[in-house]
Amino acid sequence: MDDDEHSYAAPVADEIEARDLVVDGALPLELTGRYFRNGPNPRPGDFAPHWFLGRGMIHGVRLRDGRAEWYRNRWIDAEGRPNTSVLDHAGRLFALVENALPVEIDRELGVLGPCDFGGRLTTAMTAHPKEDPDTGDLHFFGYSALPPFLTYHRLGAAGRLVESREIEVPGPTMMHDFAITEHHVVWLDLPVVFDRDLLGRTMPYRWSDSYGARIGVMPKVGGQVQWFEVEPCYVFHVGNASEDAAGRVVLDAVRYARPAWMATWAGIGGAAEGDANATTRLYRWTLDPATGSVAEEERDDRPVEFPTLNDARTGRPNRYLYAVSGDAIVKYDDAGPTQTDALGAGWHVGEAVFVPALQAADPAEDHGWLVSIATHDRPGVASRLLVHDATDVGAGPVATVHLPRRVPAGFHGRWIGDAR
Repeated sequence: MDDDEHSYAAPVADEIEARDLVVDGALPLELTGRYFRNGPNPRPGDFAPHWFLGRGMIHGVRLRDGRAEWYRNRWIDAEGRPNTSVLDHAGRLFALVENALPVEIDRELGVLGPCDFGGRLTTAMTAHPKEDPDTGDLHFFGYSALPPFLTYHRLGAAGRLVESREIEVPGPTMMHDFAITEHHVVWLDLPVVFDRDLLGRTMPYRWSDSYGARIGVMPKVGGQVQWFEVEPCYVFHVGNASEDAAGRVVLDAVRYARPAWMATWAGIGGAAEGDANATTRLYRWTLDPATGSVAEEERDDRPVEFPTLNDARTGRPNRYLYAVSGDAIVKYDDAGPTQTDALGAGWHVGEAVFVPALQAADPAEDHGWLVSIATHDRPGVASRLLVHDATDVGAGPVATVHLPRRVPAGFHGRWIGDAR
């Protein structure tokens, strides 16, 4: 990772706390809770040659009654250095990284310790679990450089690990994300694999031209995975997957062709080189279990990442998807025009987390807000917490919370409402 002081991703060197933050605009009164954003932030002196390897730090903002009560940032000093995402499930809160156990934290950002769910979890846990909106079950997996290379897990709605089973893949692939639908789990077996020669030098994974690329569809109730060969690519982040009226599985995700993956890996500290002009694309794969056929199509030609949606639509057909593109938040609409809000040169917008409105009896899918953190290139410019009306992203933020410091670019956030 680039530690230059002018980098918007450069780490901060301390923990602070500030109260009664300045707010421009009006914070929705329904936003009563905490926004936590995880990301890599090595302590001074830490060896972290790759962005994925930095010690985790969570930045938190407490909102209540139209006020921004506090900001604080805390390192997650625990085994595995969980630096990627935040999960709340069955009344518990966790910091996650894909190569270690989850680490339980509290709502004040105190670290409670690693969790193996009563000794039942014997693998690492992905930083991208998926909660089924109907059953409350949490579906997730762990991948490993040693056999078993991939293991599927299911955590019940009450927080008990109720199922674990090995999924056969050819080798030690780096599987960062996956998807679920109403009836299936969707696997991404793609050509980025473990390389022992890179251990101790950087993140030990590299592109493999010989590994192949395929997407798997597995029944949730059990049974064989049906694999679909696809054009070689990599996916860090899934938008959503669902089943259409014909029983096909439709997957939306951010696709990296080989040049884009190589350029990104080099840019965040990997051992590769690539074309700096190569970019990502929002893609759609349509997989037909009945015929074994797969269709691939580009949905948009702009570079995007960190796709999100209303979590109530996870694994179900969704009309809207949100993403970020440099200084802009993008709203995709399957039935209408794409909306964007760009902050301007020098700004970098982080993942926009959807927070549903609570007061409407039957709210529309986009009835809610998007919460994100924007960081500027210049080290002296403080970051901002942005709140957009998700129904009208192009109108700009309805509220801007001025944070007391620069918050480095990071990975994934989570809104934990008081009611939850």
